[in-house]
Amino acid sequence: MAVESYDFGPYKIHHSSVFHTTDLSFAFVNLRPAVTGHILFNIYESYLTTKLHVLICPKREVKRVADLTDDENIELWRIAHKLGRQLESYHNASSLTFCIQDGPHAGQSVPHVHIHILPRKNGDYENNDDIYDEINEKEKELKKKLEVDVERKDRSLEEMAQEADEYRKFVF
Repeated sequence: MAVESYDFGPYKIHHSSVFHTTDLSFAFVNLRPAVTGHILFNIYESYLTTKLHVLICPKREVKRVADLTDDENIELWRIAHKLGRQLESYHNASSLTFCIQDGPHAGQSVPHVHIHILPRKNGDYENNDDIYDEINEKEKELKKKLEVDVERKDRSLEEMAQEADEYRKFVF
């Protein structure tokens, strides 16, 4: 039987947003991404301008990096390494930002270890390090949304599923 959703801390990630799984981890598209890009979404080579930003996390709910098993740690970085290379190529990017916010005082809004991967291009942010402010802001918005259930300004499940479908085509 197929998995309907994946646990991400106290939240559920719909299976259509997940594009890669292993015994220990899963990768999914972000609800509130931080980098603009284009996704090829049909056979007529139509592109959807969207935000790019994926997450990788262990299937086991682990709050802090120090609590990962050696196998989970190795698996997360193995996937980040391969997936990062593929995302960079797919999006014609020139760099990648990998980010982990380890604990609430580091900006972690979901208490479940996760690696952010963002394909980067020249000029996507005026100052390269502004990406971290953007990630922090998106995390705060997400936390506020989840806590008080304000009206969503997030991407739709359909938009996220389209992006995940594209990534499933090239994920190892």
